[in-house]
Amino acid sequence: MSAEPLTTMQKAFAFNLDRDKYGTIAEIGAGQEVSRCFFRAGGAAGTIAKTISAYDMSFSDAIYGEEENKRYVTENRLKKMLDKEFGLVLQRVSNARPATSTYFAFANTVTARSFSHRGESHGWLGIKLQLEPGATPNEILLHIRMLDESHTLQQEVVGILGVNLIYGAFHYHHQPEKLIQSLGDNLEYGRLEVDLIRFTGPDFKHIDNRFMALKLVEMNLTDAVVFGADRKTLVHPSELFYSRDILMMRSMFRPVTKVSVDMMTSGMEIFARIPEVDSATAMIVPEISVAEMRRQNQFDMQDILNRVDCLNILKYPVVVSNYLRYFRLAEYLDRYTKGKIAFVIGIPNLEMLFDDAYYEGLKGGIMGAFATLFDRDTHLFVYPMRRNDNPDDIITTENFPAPEHLKHFYAHLRENNKILPVEKFNDANMHIWPEDVLKHITQGPGEWQATVPTEVYNEIVKQCMFGFCSRA
Repeated sequence: MSAEPLTTMQKAFAFNLDRDKYGTIAEIGAGQEVSRCFFRAGGAAGTIAKTISAYDMSFSDAIYGEEENKRYVTENRLKKMLDKEFGLVLQRVSNARPATSTYFAFANTVTARSFSHRGESHGWLGIKLQLEPGATPNEILLHIRMLDESHTLQQEVVGILGVNLIYGAFHYHHQPEKLIQSLGDNLEYGRLEVDLIRFTGPDFKHIDNRFMALKLVEMNLTDAVVFGADRKTLVHPSELFYSRDILMMRSMFRPVTKVSVDMMTSGMEIFARIPEVDSATAMIVPEISVAEMRRQNQFDMQDILNRVDCLNILKYPVVVSNYLRYFRLAEYLDRYTKGKIAFVIGIPNLEMLFDDAYYEGLKGGIMGAFATLFDRDTHLFVYPMRRNDNPDDIITTENFPAPEHLKHFYAHLRENNKILPVEKFNDANMHIWPEDVLKHITQGPGEWQATVPTEVYNEIVKQCMFGFCSRA
């Protein structure tokens, strides 16, 4: 059995006793709980040079500079705080301290629940630190969501997490997975989400931040992470989705095929026709759910990243989530955009949505799930499916065999334009099934090349993805 983690006070006290570590703690917004933890533990004078808090925006601007967009709970604000405070530590005490000293600055900018704020409770936390005396500093940045109902409990979470981050950064920096796992120490499940983590600096150059993002999902620290379209960056959904109209396609994308691309392109053609949609900024976002993979204990991070890479090559950002049901994903998007939301789906997924078994154990069942899904005028765009390789036998929204007890409900959704047919599609792609393509990929080069975009084919071959092996 693994040892029980140290309590928050034990971590803070142990850190305070290490006289070679010295730095500052700066906190904006929801309480000064991190510094409070270190002072309560005792011995903080040996490791904490200064603590600072700034509630007033004018004071904060005077210290760290103004924000052009007047948004203060941002990554940019956090980085300004870390740079400023770390620079001051070196400037003011480095010549007076022992040569064995390493320096740090911890900062957070948080908005918690209060009598005047009932919106999203979230924040950015980070630490800038040296791991060797005189070394170039590294950074670890986090974005969090606080899920408790009271501001007191939310402040408590920030304090515990801040101690976990500071302690973990120094003690587990060579084991980033253990560091991530330790972020949840002494925090009950459901109080917090860490939906972004970013390691930078010379001591972290070996770390793939995309793997670390998937670790957040695997370790139940968050339900979703977002990969930028450039194959490099992790982005926060508030930055990518803010005020955007979003068309999402859920699939395994193992691999992404020409029919997948045609579904997204055809879906966007319908989406852009909706009057409220801004076609200039509307975006297509593929989503990969790992819920079933987690259930079967088959969380293969390299396989997931291969799928993300193939979608990134086609210039799509990607969401990897632990959401099983569509309405959960709709709720997730609703947190970050007030724009229109739609899903493009195939006939098999439409069948799943109208299968009562899909909602087993869910309060409200199928009706409750659909009510949440369509709560903000969401649309489903349905791509047709050819049946039995017969070019004339195609299932569409018009002849979809809805279950007998749901036929009237299905007709209601169609008549109210909640479910719309994809009418412009490439008939030449309708024979493509990802499961068949995957089977042929494992057999080496072959006719499957014609079923995936050229860029995707080249990447699969180059990186030996999905079991591909070259054969003479």
